[in-house]
Amino acid sequence: MPARSTQPSVRRPGLITGLVATCALAFGASTATAGAATPLDGNGMWIWQLSASGGTADAVAKKATKRNIDVVMIKSSDAANPWAQFTPELVDVLHDAGLRVCAWQFVYGGSPRPEARVGAQAVNEGADCLLIDAEGHYEGRYKAADRYIDELRDRIGRDYPLALASFPYVDYHPSFPFSVFLGPGAAQYNVPQMYWKTIGTSVRKIYEHTYEVNAPFKRPIFPLGQTYLNVSRKSVFRFRKYARRYDAAGVSWWSWQETKGKEWRWVGKPLGDGAGKSRAAVASSAHTTLARGDAGDLVVWAQQHLAAHGDAVAVDGTYGTETVEAVRRFQAAEGLTPSGEIDDATWRVLLERPPVPIDWSRIGSPAVARAAGTTAVPDSASLDTLRFEVPLTPGRP
Repeated sequence: MPARSTQPSVRRPGLITGLVATCALAFGASTATAGAATPLDGNGMWIWQLSASGGTADAVAKKATKRNIDVVMIKSSDAANPWAQFTPELVDVLHDAGLRVCAWQFVYGGSPRPEARVGAQAVNEGADCLLIDAEGHYEGRYKAADRYIDELRDRIGRDYPLALASFPYVDYHPSFPFSVFLGPGAAQYNVPQMYWKTIGTSVRKIYEHTYEVNAPFKRPIFPLGQTYLNVSRKSVFRFRKYARRYDAAGVSWWSWQETKGKEWRWVGKPLGDGAGKSRAAVASSAHTTLARGDAGDLVVWAQQHLAAHGDAVAVDGTYGTETVEAVRRFQAAEGLTPSGEIDDATWRVLLERPPVPIDWSRIGSPAVARAAGTTAVPDSASLDTLRFEVPLTPGRP
């Protein structure tokens, strides 16, 4: 891994300053860079090790420009350890070439506040956005996730562009705090790791599954695809085609150092190319259904929304009798069939109000948690992962 750097001097974000546009989102607004609604728009490429990805900022700028790459995502830290490869000088060279630069950090949750401080350091070095690569290490760690987000937002501001890059299949990870990382005041964007060949599925199926289980969070999705494992030209073009069908404003690829010459030609076209003349009306994807017996973070999210509509259901991540009855009351009040299940129609009405926020880091003791109408952490936080569809590899997505 690259050597780690010392604390740099503080800088303001490069292209963000003076070029801000407002983009209305579900629970707030975000900044944007010139020529793009968000820093993640267009073609993106992830850089894990700069030394294996051209080696210099000039080399990256030259190749990215040649291959129609709009934004590069460069690793800036691992846990609370900054990487020396991400510097203000690197950012300046890439900005001068007309590129957007996003920093990404791999986080573990053991020291959430120091991790947040190091993430903010990359922002101060000029990054146009920050991507949080949180994976299995954060499963069950609701308190740590809240501490990380609270500290990070205190340092970078409420509107700075923040994205979560994590597992695509929310339903496979019932204990992962998606509801914290994608909740109010947290990440405005969602960059799921949609590695179809690694997972062993088709491009069509990975889009259908990913969008269905992520839809309740109402965050714009920027699909992250793969160029490793000798993916075919057909699958890469299909991934880009489905991105357009699902109205994704940007697509990115893992990773620069594993992309061969022919693959650069496949990914290095304007995002609209190859999409076909017609686009399926799938921007408002169907939402996954929840019912009695389900458990996990999606249930936590639903319970927070039920509370927003005035039903004091316990936010524990388990879909038991109390939640069933709360859903029936909500459905009856809204003129929906009172099935007690949260289907697509129920989700759409339920999501019309922002969720009641829960700062798990401040819930404290079980007694305080009960007074707040929840548990110290959701009961579902102890659930096992159904499957790691993306194998755990510390330090990289």
